[in-house]
Amino acid sequence: MKLVIQRVSHASVVVDSKTVGAIRKGYLILLGVGEGDTREMADRYIEKLYKLRIFPDEQGKTNRSIIDVGGEILVVSQFTLYADCKHGNRPGFSGAGSAALAEELYDYFVEACRRKFGKAEHGIFGADMKVLLENDGPFTLIWDSRDW
Repeated sequence: MKLVIQRVSHASVVVDSKTVGAIRKGYLILLGVGEGDTREMADRYIEKLYKLRIFPDEQGKTNRSIIDVGGEILVVSQFTLYADCKHGNRPGFSGAGSAALAEELYDYFVEACRRKFGKAEHGIFGADMKVLLENDGPFTLIWDSRDW
């Protein structure tokens, strides 16, 4: 499982000219699912997101969590996080999970975020989405379950 976490001032996702998810201050999370990923991995990521301190305190130090600042979450599926560009000029995606696995874990991740954070906005799995955001900082983290 791979996540790109961006601390944002605001973010939204649009499908067919309609906003399907939008947040103010918080995390925009791009979520990629790989073969062999599990719900337990998703749970571990969500727990880490809950405790993660990347929002500034009064001194500008990254000491505040998303809970401390009343932040929101927007989750967008992104299988292209598994792009393999080692050979040729066209990316391969053989490391990405099957569509069935990816959709199941994406839905699970969103629902688990709702349980943990109270609210989680999201895109539409498999749709052609336009993601709009204002990266705050910029502050971007990349998490890969292979590193954990």
